[in-house]
Amino acid sequence: MSIGKKDFLAKKTTSACCSENCAKQFYKKRKRDEKIMQAEVETKSKKMLSAAKVEDNYRIINLKQYLTLKEAAILLNITSLTLRRWSFANEIPASKIGKKWIFDKTLIIPYK
Repeated sequence: MSIGKKDFLAKKTTSACCSENCAKQFYKKRKRDEKIMQAEVETKSKKMLSAAKVEDNYRIINLKQYLTLKEAAILLNITSLTLRRWSFANEIPASKIGKKWIFDKTLIIPYK
């Protein structure tokens, strides 16, 4: 037996808690659990949208001959910063038109 705690004896069949304090704690826990469930659902839906967005990006990239910095980075599965560094160091063939880097897809495929 536990010292200082009384066994809970429900006076009604609808009682879920033994006291007002217990009811308050139960309510807070229930609300916290609801928020966690809602956040999990939102996270799953965002992941699904993100996956669909990536697939769309790959379809668009496969249709193009010349790619932007971001598209080429997605194709090579590297960050755009890394690709920019490689371009400055002439490690990967690229052309700079104004402020934009342009990559010929047929020339960067071997780096994949």
